[in-house]
Amino acid sequence: MAPSSLTLEGLKSLLFFPPPPPPLYHHHFLLLLLLLLLVLPCCPAASINDSFVFHNFRQSNLILSDSSIITKKGALRLTNDSTPTPNWGYMGHAFYPEALKFKTTPAGTAQSFSTRFVFAIVSKAPQSGGHGLAFVIAPSTNLSNAKGSHYLGLFDGSPIGNSSNHIFAVEFDTVIEPSLQDIDDNHVGVDIDSPISKASSTASYYTDDGKNETVVLDSRTLIQAWIDYDGHINLLNVTIAPLSSHPGKPKRPLISYSVDLSPILHEHMSAGFSASTQSIASEHYVLAWSFMINGQAPELDLSQLAPIPTASTSMWKSRFLPYVFIPIFLLLWIVAGISWEIYRRRKLTHEKIEEWELEYPHRLPYKEVYRATEGFNEKKLLGKGGFGSIYKGVLHRNGLEVAVKRVSHGAEQGMKEFVAEVSTLGRLRHKNLVQLQGWCRRGEELLLIYDLMPNGSLDSYIFGDKRCLSWGERVNILKGIASSLLYLHEEWEQIVVHRDVKASNVLLDAAMNGKLGDFGLARLYDYGTNAKTTHIVGTVGYMAPELSSTYKATTSSDVFSYGALLLEVACGRRPACPGRPGEEVLLVNLVHSLWMEGRILSAVDKRLGLDYIEEEAEVVLKLGLHCSQAAPEARPNMRQVVKFLNGDLALEAMELQDQVMEDDQDFDQLVLQFSSSRIT
Repeated sequence: MAPSSLTLEGLKSLLFFPPPPPPLYHHHFLLLLLLLLLVLPCCPAASINDSFVFHNFRQSNLILSDSSIITKKGALRLTNDSTPTPNWGYMGHAFYPEALKFKTTPAGTAQSFSTRFVFAIVSKAPQSGGHGLAFVIAPSTNLSNAKGSHYLGLFDGSPIGNSSNHIFAVEFDTVIEPSLQDIDDNHVGVDIDSPISKASSTASYYTDDGKNETVVLDSRTLIQAWIDYDGHINLLNVTIAPLSSHPGKPKRPLISYSVDLSPILHEHMSAGFSASTQSIASEHYVLAWSFMINGQAPELDLSQLAPIPTASTSMWKSRFLPYVFIPIFLLLWIVAGISWEIYRRRKLTHEKIEEWELEYPHRLPYKEVYRATEGFNEKKLLGKGGFGSIYKGVLHRNGLEVAVKRVSHGAEQGMKEFVAEVSTLGRLRHKNLVQLQGWCRRGEELLLIYDLMPNGSLDSYIFGDKRCLSWGERVNILKGIASSLLYLHEEWEQIVVHRDVKASNVLLDAAMNGKLGDFGLARLYDYGTNAKTTHIVGTVGYMAPELSSTYKATTSSDVFSYGALLLEVACGRRPACPGRPGEEVLLVNLVHSLWMEGRILSAVDKRLGLDYIEEEAEVVLKLGLHCSQAAPEARPNMRQVVKFLNGDLALEAMELQDQVMEDDQDFDQLVLQFSSSRIT
């Protein structure tokens, strides 16, 4: 019978068949029973859920061996690259001081476990060191029989391995070794009883939009790693990400490997780290570590990370010794000039990142955006608007051409709300929406990075000196924008109100397809809820009249703006022209008047001549009037608009009610009311 069974049987005998105690000691006997009842249920709990966390290693009592040390600032350094290495290189090991319970019984199945840690590999030059480090679970903290070099201080000289090793490791390898079937010199691998990895992948991580970004392990970069084993489904996930660009855990793991660790792990095992060097040396650091069995490893406080020591080098010996005979004043002038240039560049690209900014995805470093636009060079300026300037740029990380919009913003709380919504909008995906590639904040300035549209904006073709768009191109553009608004209003996970639909915010790609851009004013709200009261924003002529009283931007106000877009694209003139006489001031009134006179087609852009389809032109013009009605409830929704444009629904199904304006006086009042036409 097992010891636990004996204990329970003994307790039962005491509880149900106790020997009669002497009367004098009766109270002692009752006290003993009470203590047994209190202590016994608590005994197994300590071994079921092992957990610990080290935000740094100042107060840790890790078991260190070989060349591993704890630095004065609290970093765990496993190897050192400053000393000559022997034939098999140096090794360094560090283990948690207590054995962890990976099985409930010796013959049982391995329990789930989770660990996360921050590490860095430092060499004299990136990708010039070796050999790597590993997280390891071993039967003992004594790995003195293991070799360094490409065996990472885990195994002996046999590449085949031995099933009696009972070693599980996840390696971060920076040197390719063909005899061990390494895939490259910068990879992550899963090792079980052998230095030949069972599963491996080039070191990288997946961004929130699904892109695979390479991570150079040997580059002094702070890298966070997650290792999660699910004992219920026998699945091992390994995930990494650089701390600077992706502080949170990526949604998709780098390695997902189906394996049963029950034959590998004993009931009690030791967990820790191992690293090694050979002729090519590196310093291998672990800066924080957490672990849990049957649960997620605790979060790490990244603000407490110990710094990596900086190796001192003699700049005078390496750079200036050949110039000792140059006059001193010239040398000082050169040094002063270089120092000033470095200071100037660092000042131009310096940014202070607040903690709340790390909560939102798609953030790009300001330095990268600055470099992409060549320091916001005037030669890269594409245009200026009410909210700021737009620059052309190229992201060096992927060579993507982008448009960078600089937006000035006010209070920090308003900035937080703005960034939250912009980050959410980065998840929008539709062929007729300009894709938001990222954002960046510096002080009160917000930078929005979009895909670059090579043919510019629609208004430069309608009102500028570019070629006249054909009628077919205009209809295709209008249908595309209608489709994108339907997606925003009804088909995404939240309702998105653009609030600034107009020709200058419709951009054209290489194939002259229209894409709706500039989401700087967009607002989101959940289905089934009402739009929130907000500041009046937009452009005169495109803003729905109810905004002056309700202060609520809705999908219906977007429909009004789209109606203005329909009319200006078909007629070739802006929605409002204060210099024109009478009813020609507002385009909607002019088109309505021509409709009433039975000659609505005379409103079509004169530059087209007769080169247009009359039935389509009539639908576009009449639909523009229906969308521009004063009462929001009288306007069609975007699903109906799409059907009208595609010919799936006849306009006769709708009744035209009120116009927006009746005369010039009303227009003057509107201009006065929205004298500051774009306010955040």
